[in-house]
Amino acid sequence: MPLHLHWYLPTNGDDRGIVGSGDGEPRHGAEGAVRYSRFRAPTVGYLGQIARAAEQLGYEAVLTPTGLWCEDAWIVTAALSQVTTRLRFLVAFRPGLISPTLAAHQAATFQRVSDGRLVLNIVTGGDSAEQRRLGDHLDHDQRYARADEFLAVLRGVAGARPAFDFTGAHYDVRDASVDVAPWGPPPVFFGGASPAAERVAARHADVYLAWGETPAQIAERLGRMRELAAAAGRERDLSFGIRFHVISRDTAAEAWAEAERLLDGLDDARIAAHQAVFAASESVGQRRMAALHGGDRSRLEVHPNVWAGYGLVRGGGGTAIVGSHEQVAERIEEYHALGLDHFILSGQPHLEEAYHLAEGAAVLLRARGLLAPPAPAPAALPGPPAPPIPSVAAPAG
Repeated sequence: MPLHLHWYLPTNGDDRGIVGSGDGEPRHGAEGAVRYSRFRAPTVGYLGQIARAAEQLGYEAVLTPTGLWCEDAWIVTAALSQVTTRLRFLVAFRPGLISPTLAAHQAATFQRVSDGRLVLNIVTGGDSAEQRRLGDHLDHDQRYARADEFLAVLRGVAGARPAFDFTGAHYDVRDASVDVAPWGPPPVFFGGASPAAERVAARHADVYLAWGETPAQIAERLGRMRELAAAAGRERDLSFGIRFHVISRDTAAEAWAEAERLLDGLDDARIAAHQAVFAASESVGQRRMAALHGGDRSRLEVHPNVWAGYGLVRGGGGTAIVGSHEQVAERIEEYHALGLDHFILSGQPHLEEAYHLAEGAAVLLRARGLLAPPAPAPAALPGPPAPPIPSVAAPAG
């Protein structure tokens, strides 16, 4: 299977630091003075630059994060769908905060507005404190149980004929159907390293998404996911993807110099504070990211060209592929050989780094026949014939 490259939209802003987008820290001082002179606000204009560049460079989709620390993913991507024509939008979305029937309706509308370019990334939330700010008081496993029901309804109401009924612990939906013509429901990406997350992904996901760990760790997880999918009768329905940052340069020395520059901007107190938060996280995936290095600057290359420096202070995926274009292409090929087809990549600043990768490692992957060609604009599903246009008599006189 060919591999698919995707990029990232920094919807809480962008800069040249290691966090760029992702640590949730405010970008303004107490009196409103800008703290970082190189900070790029997440305006539609700037995010539109990234989206158009990603489209031009051949990336298939762009991922948006979700959380109170960034702009709302639905609204931003709906706006950006109007300044692009082919690029898909991988919208991170938290189930359980709205009705799954309403979410299906929003997705169907987005599909029509964007000509079928929506992909959903279901994120249950690994931080109970943030979930409580949103009025959600379920614990970790309960959130996944609710996500299981949510996805059953989201899929069940899509074009349902007859109308869909569902009764569960979290949802009671009666006589529901959402018109998804002409594009159909969007594909679903779903991540999570806990047993509860893996069970839900095996039952409902189109793509199971992992954060960048070592090849041995990823191989073990994919083997388990294949077994779960087979038990659910979906072994042929589930694909796999991975999330990495990337620093790809003409030479390895240039790439590692950039990694060191990013690392030089971090002090030990800040690292310790973030590591304490990550160690206490409910997210199994977040704890696995922290365990790769334990906060130790001397243990950051966890596999050749796989650098865990981002995870010192940044939540979520905390590893990067670092090296020459040839080395980056080799590492992507190595992970692809494990069965990973989708690579969601990012780097600070996101505009410039999109070019570094596309004009370097991606060229090599394409020359090796590994990279899928740029996807054409989605095609509408066939629908019922249009009703005849009634004749109208010409006015007299």
